Amino acid sequence: MDWKDKLAALSALQQDEPQVQEMQTQQESLKPQTNAKKQTLYIRYEKRNGKPATIVSEFQGSEQELKDLAKRLKSTLGIGGSAKDDEILLQGDVRAKVSDFLRKDGYKLKGEVK
Repeated sequence: MDWKDKLAALSALQQDEPQVQEMQTQQESLKPQTNAKKQTLYIRYEKRNGKPATIVSEFQGSEQELKDLAKRLKSTLGIGGSAKDDEILLQGDVRAKVSDFLRKDGYKLKGEVK
């Protein structure tokens, strides 16, 4: 097999690649995505190390979706916080603001909502 045959085989493989990528994107689009309107989130207030904290829990979805929601909450409200283990921890007692934001976003809420 000379270099021309190898080059032809390589170009044939590269032509097949976009079809494989299209199939993968089609399969990903068929996966069930988390529907915000079907989720019920639980909001509660705690004191952690003597400081007030608002916790949004019972999130059902991927870790990336959780982090994206936490990022939007933190940037909209102008507060700090973190997201892990299906929970969003926000600094301060911001239950009312969080509940307004989440309701506008299509989530149902339970818990200590003011």
